[in-house]
Amino acid sequence: MSVELNENSQVNESPVVDSGGDSNTESVRTGGAPVDAVAMTQALVSIPSVNPSIEAGGDAEEAIALVASGWLREWGWDVEVVECGPGRFNVSAVRGDAGPSLLLNGHLDTVGIKGMTVAPFGDDSTDDLIVGRGSCDMKAGVAIVLATARLAALQDWPGRLHILLTGDEEHSSLGMQVAVESGLRADMAVVTEPTSLAVMPAHKGFSWVKATFQGRAAHGSRPDVGVDAVRAASRFLIVMDQLDEKMHSGPAHPLLGHGSWHVGTMTGGVAPSVYPEQCEVVMERRTLPSESEEDFMTDLRAEVDVLVQAGHALGVHLEQDLMRPGSDVDPGHPVVTGLLAACEAEGLEPRVEGMTAWVDAAYLNLIGIPAVCFGPGSIGKAHSADEDVPVSEIEAGARVLSRFARAFLTGDA
Repeated sequence: MSVELNENSQVNESPVVDSGGDSNTESVRTGGAPVDAVAMTQALVSIPSVNPSIEAGGDAEEAIALVASGWLREWGWDVEVVECGPGRFNVSAVRGDAGPSLLLNGHLDTVGIKGMTVAPFGDDSTDDLIVGRGSCDMKAGVAIVLATARLAALQDWPGRLHILLTGDEEHSSLGMQVAVESGLRADMAVVTEPTSLAVMPAHKGFSWVKATFQGRAAHGSRPDVGVDAVRAASRFLIVMDQLDEKMHSGPAHPLLGHGSWHVGTMTGGVAPSVYPEQCEVVMERRTLPSESEEDFMTDLRAEVDVLVQAGHALGVHLEQDLMRPGSDVDPGHPVVTGLLAACEAEGLEPRVEGMTAWVDAAYLNLIGIPAVCFGPGSIGKAHSADEDVPVSEIEAGARVLSRFARAFLTGDA
């Protein structure tokens, strides 16, 4: 559903961007847009956009969508704000319709602020670092997208440039799913997740599986009656270590290495003197782009059958929960080589690496839009208690992205 956010929308009062008294010192909400990516990052970090599905009471994306869409309209873009769920918003802006088409994407939501050791909304920022929740993941990335949008409007680039800022990426990617279902199209895409300015054309997928082991409750003195569900789960996990050997027996992905699996949580039992009737184990399998989500389930079912047949458990129920595919773009694709060329032209070392985290680029690749990650900040700082992003990386990232976008859309790539 398309909606119109305006000054009467129910949002928090926006703070002021202070860049030392120059033209960037203005009200985020009612004044003109900041003119550079660093000031934009500072402004965006100052707007709370915690995902309420992650931390209760989170502000979600309404306030930040209002600000970003307002800037884009100020620059002359056609802007649509889409409510992708109750109180959850995407911002979609398009310039041009003919010629090469490029999609630039970032997400507006952040994880929670509980446990942070720095001021969550930018008060601890310095001349060298923008500090606060979302500074790295990924308001700096959104800012370099917006800086590119501003330059495209000022210079009236040809082609079709689409800016897509999504909600709910940190939880279930609701915003990207809604965008994809709406008929999203582009020749290629850049998702500005934090990569420390490396070009990342591949990342792993993941699958969560809950295994519930059924035993029989009994007094601790009655081994003839009791069936220990926790012990059964432990036997199962020991056998599952063989999965590591299987995963490492094949060739490694050139950027991602091998797949992996681990136990996320394990719960069971009620008291020391009682045989545990049930044990629940939640496992995660990180998959290569070439692996299917079913591969992990096949391995688990084989080991479960052995366990039950041996009498170590009365039954085991496997339930596959959240699943996300891996993503892979050929390093020779123009979106990769074009970004590398732009890095080199801006004096940066051109680097191709694999992304350790799962990101929304997978959805774009699934619908035939080659999408890679490139952005300021280290993934190691994402979600951290002292999250920050170097100002120098924001500045360099904005130059590279703008150079790449302009070269692609004008045919100079």
